[in-house]
Amino acid sequence: MHDTWSWLSGILAPQGPIAASELKILLNATAIMLAVIVPVIVLTLGFAWWFRVGNKNAQRLPNWSYSGRIELVIWSIPTLIVVFLGGIAWLGSHDLDPYREIQSKTPPLTVQVVSLDWKWLFIYPDKNLASVNQLVLPASTPVNFQLTSASVMNSFFVPQLGSQIYTMAGMTTRLSLQADRTGIFPGISAQFSGAGFSDMRFDVVVKSGDDFEAWVNTTRQSKSVLDQTGFARLARQSSNVAPATFAGVEPRLFDTIVAGTAHAPDAQAMQSNQMPSAGE
Repeated sequence: MHDTWSWLSGILAPQGPIAASELKILLNATAIMLAVIVPVIVLTLGFAWWFRVGNKNAQRLPNWSYSGRIELVIWSIPTLIVVFLGGIAWLGSHDLDPYREIQSKTPPLTVQVVSLDWKWLFIYPDKNLASVNQLVLPASTPVNFQLTSASVMNSFFVPQLGSQIYTMAGMTTRLSLQADRTGIFPGISAQFSGAGFSDMRFDVVVKSGDDFEAWVNTTRQSKSVLDQTGFARLARQSSNVAPATFAGVEPRLFDTIVAGTAHAPDAQAMQSNQMPSAGE
């Protein structure tokens, strides 16, 4: 229950422009629906009180059958609600299209995301490095995600930054997000994907621009490199995996994962629940 409430409270505490816009849509839609729900509840209680047995002033009209004015009110209110909600959904679906890049004077950062059993791999193609179960981003910088799955279908979701989107093997989806301030925000898998699903979580660590570059430089000092052989070891089923980083990434590794030509672990390796360290 505590974890469920933490995700719900995260949605209500947006830390980026996409999440803030989605919260606005949620509140607007709720207010529009309450415009009907509240009067209906009040009228129901009012009718029950007025037409109680002890009220001699209540009139019973058994032959009454039609009122044009009442019909107009009954049908006009739900019609307006549908129009308002439809307008909000129409505008929101275009303004918050996951494939639509966020306009900013700051150059965007590209991050390639691969969902595995049961962990997340983040590749920074422009920085030539990668990380597992920890996504480090610069604040106030648009991030263009390219997402795929090296296993079953999954769902990438950072509640405080915005839209969730699915990852599928052999396909690439895109998502644009941005964090407005520094901090650590939880990320989850929002799609059941097997025994280790509940531990398929990651931290989004948002740093200032200078601190992000310092993290990049520090990561590059290690000797670990993620090539296809290393990816095969990484793809072994494992859960509750500690964050790890790689100082180099084999060129076009993400493309080979999407194409399904990256080396897959053998049958014996698939039985292992041990996660190789970044330096292996």
